[in-house]
Amino acid sequence: MSAHLMQLEILLPFKVFASKTDVSRIVAETANGFFGLLPQRLDCVAALTPGILVCESEVEGESWVAIDEGVLVKVGTQVSVSVRRALSGTDPDQLRQAVEQEFLVRDAQEQSVRQVMARLEAGFLRRYARLKT
Repeated sequence: MSAHLMQLEILLPFKVFASKTDVSRIVAETANGFFGLLPQRLDCVAALTPGILVCESEVEGESWVAIDEGVLVKVGTQVSVSVRRALSGTDPDQLRQAVEQEFLVRDAQEQSVRQVMARLEAGFLRRYARLKT
């Protein structure tokens, strides 16, 4: 691998989703907006939001991956992106729709389930506390 290019790994909880070498540019999305990574950028860590990850290599050209929330870590020329879910595709508009339909809707459903569970736990604890007194 050339010293002026990066290596990108996209990691899911259960497997390596993608591994790309000779990456010249990466664009990712955080809560504060988009930011770009070039090989000479200082090492960094960023919390990613659901969106489109763009990477460019000399061999493959520009490619897009829809990602769920996660973390990006850059150390030297190694960039690791750890996310819960990822989808690859050739059309960024379709990937953007997939992010909105699958990732954001699923996250809203998971939040609703967490709220219900929190209410059930609170009710259980109140009843348990009454039994103890």
